[in-house]
Amino acid sequence: MPGAPPHHREQGFANLNPDYRRPGFWTVQRFRFWRVVNSVFGLRPAPDVPRVDNDGRALRDNATEPTLTWVGHATLLLQLGGVNVLTDPHWSGRASPLSWAGPRRLAPPGLRFEDLPPIHVVVISHDHYDHLDRATVRRLAAAHRPLFLVPLGLKAWFASIGITERVEELDWWQARVVGGVTFTCTPVQHWSARAPWEENRRLWSGWAIAGAGRRAFFGGDTGYWAPLFRELGARLGPFDIAAVAISSYEPPAMMALTHTTPEEALALARTVRARTFVAVHWGTFDLGDEPLDEPPRRLAVAAVRLGWAPEHVWILKLGETRRW
Repeated sequence: MPGAPPHHREQGFANLNPDYRRPGFWTVQRFRFWRVVNSVFGLRPAPDVPRVDNDGRALRDNATEPTLTWVGHATLLLQLGGVNVLTDPHWSGRASPLSWAGPRRLAPPGLRFEDLPPIHVVVISHDHYDHLDRATVRRLAAAHRPLFLVPLGLKAWFASIGITERVEELDWWQARVVGGVTFTCTPVQHWSARAPWEENRRLWSGWAIAGAGRRAFFGGDTGYWAPLFRELGARLGPFDIAAVAISSYEPPAMMALTHTTPEEALALARTVRARTFVAVHWGTFDLGDEPLDEPPRRLAVAAVRLGWAPEHVWILKLGETRRW
């Protein structure tokens, strides 16, 4: 495509890493088979994810303080400069197009949907079912009428489920300002599809969120490719917090290029020049082959080895709110 950005293709999008490859056909089929078996029969016990009671009252009363609340998986509530933001919101019981199969929710959301403060902006990182939940976004559109900021290609999907207003698409490095807060769609290394025949038709992204003297990075799903994140840190950093996924890294043949291990997640946060690391994408859905309680334990060990101060590595409880 002459003149197009390097990640654009004639019928979709691509990663910038020249060594990026999707897993082979049989690797994918074996992995999917065991995922389906586990989703139907629940062969692996749910991890004991700590949680705190949060009725949302302080969040609804807050109009000035920068706060961060972990709802579960990749869903965070950020409050910044009077703007309330949700990342990849998911309140449903499964991360799946089916009600009877697919990854089931292992722990209730840390904050009830009814207890949310008014939501002004929702950022979506990509179209996978654990990050883009149809029932949740329709519920948000009806109850809060937020502005949905999405990567290229997703506006048509929103229209297909009846959300035709207040949806804006952004390409990598494009930004939108809402209430004095700047939202920048950032490159990450991943892929997209809600059905096998539409792979990479829609873009994937992270989000940089900056305002009121604070900067946050939300990584969505990504593999670690240092050149990409060095550029991101140079252009948009440093960040006060970086929320990066720490699970779904096994088996490496399936996951290595599109998800981060706990060690890689810490490296990513350091590369984008983040002061504080926030662990997300664990303990909510069973999406990889690693033990379900392993990611936070492995993260804590790696943080000590890599010289992170304990106060700058946040492994939040479900429903926990911290000022940042």
